Amino acid sequence: MRKIIQKHILLVLLLALCSGISLAQKKNLQSEKWDVTRPNIVYIICDDLGYGDVHALAPKTSKILTPCTDKLASEGMVFTDAHSGSSVCTPTRYGIMTGRYSWRTKLQEGVVQGYSDNLIVDSRPTVASHLKGLGYHTAILGKWHMNFNYLNSKTGGLLKKPQKKKGFMAPIGTVIPDGPITRGFDYFYGIHHAGSMKEIIENDQVIKHEGEINFLPSLTKKSVEYINERAQDKRTPFFLYLPLGSPHTPIVPSHDWQGKSKLGSYGDFVMETDNVVGEVSKALEKHGLTENTLIIFTSDNGASKSANIPKLEKQGHHVSANMRGSKSDLWDGGHRIPFVVRWPAMVKKGSASKELICLTDLFATLSEVTQTTLPKNGAEDSFSFLPVFMGKPINSERKGVIHHSISGHFAYRQGKWKLLLAKGSGGWTAPREKDVPGNAPIAQLYNLEKDPSETNNLYESEPEIVKQLLEDLKSDIYSGATRNGTLIKNDIDEIILWKSMH
Repeated sequence: MRKIIQKHILLVLLLALCSGISLAQKKNLQSEKWDVTRPNIVYIICDDLGYGDVHALAPKTSKILTPCTDKLASEGMVFTDAHSGSSVCTPTRYGIMTGRYSWRTKLQEGVVQGYSDNLIVDSRPTVASHLKGLGYHTAILGKWHMNFNYLNSKTGGLLKKPQKKKGFMAPIGTVIPDGPITRGFDYFYGIHHAGSMKEIIENDQVIKHEGEINFLPSLTKKSVEYINERAQDKRTPFFLYLPLGSPHTPIVPSHDWQGKSKLGSYGDFVMETDNVVGEVSKALEKHGLTENTLIIFTSDNGASKSANIPKLEKQGHHVSANMRGSKSDLWDGGHRIPFVVRWPAMVKKGSASKELICLTDLFATLSEVTQTTLPKNGAEDSFSFLPVFMGKPINSERKGVIHHSISGHFAYRQGKWKLLLAKGSGGWTAPREKDVPGNAPIAQLYNLEKDPSETNNLYESEPEIVKQLLEDLKSDIYSGATRNGTLIKNDIDEIILWKSMH
């Protein structure tokens, strides 16, 4: 036993040395005997929060105060080139949970609406099931948005949503047979998606109906309660997946936050969203859990046009900072998202990384953190960014990151180059595909080092670059995986590469 303890302490000290933390912190790690291979994990994902909405990430163009997230950034690491798996909700969330791009499934565009089979098939490993198998307690508080069914509690038959009944809510007592607790979570409290925000589910049952304005305050309260509860069992690490429904529509800041930003209801809602970070951080600190808790703060895509982007810009606030586009688009404003990591036991305070990462990478990263092997029947597009925590580059077989818009258009990012297989935004921002002149190039190519705002299209002047990127993109899509060693193929036989030509 003594040799095992000595070996464990040596491992902790070596990891601490690699991370560049102070001697005092190393001594603290030794005295506490924290197991850095089993940290608590809190994953906060906002809904439609733009890169430029976080003040610390874009101080010149952000006019909304986000003190809690700013503090988190100052205490940890900021990733400046992080991307969601898609520029809309459902596909990104599928990628987070499975480590797989969602266009490998039947979902080729848009989002799901509920009242249908779970998009994650029950045989597929998830981040939650993987961690649960390692002894973690797993919980999701918030928005699922990957489909599940509803059963009539009396008859057991499938409940169908009436097509013409606006504002329909599943009755209290309705059963959810294939929800999050069947996909690796021990506990679920939340909703399916923003359109059903009044319909609150706990575990596998609809428990109440309440106004949308109550949802964010209730998630904040539940998050603190969950941490308080788990703190009583320090031998069992926890994974708290916190997919907020804000600042997505309906934009409903609670009474205490109305008027706080001086920028309207969207700014107020962003500030209330930021407050969740503060409350979670305080709860961890209260129980002495801060040092060995890995917090990741991010968003599922860029800001929505429902934020009234033109009005905000007139007030000096730019939701996408210096990037072109917003939610739904192939341009970086659609999918380059805030990404902040704090883990004092491992991550250097006030650090930053320019490494290119994707939200599908959570599965591989947590697998490496816990020193476990990725499943061969899953995590096809997941690559660990743990080396970055220790100041090292990511060294993997990934050739590039694939972007996907609401209409199913593809883009491919490789180093400084970005190829878009679309004539326009691929989303809601002008020009849309149907509005681009007929003589325009069929695709776009940008050098992001020289042109981060994606305004100078080099598609016709750099044919060799286009050829190479297109070959790599095709290989990644049609091979069924971007990670070596997987055994799974795409769920559908045909994935259309050039959407605007069909």
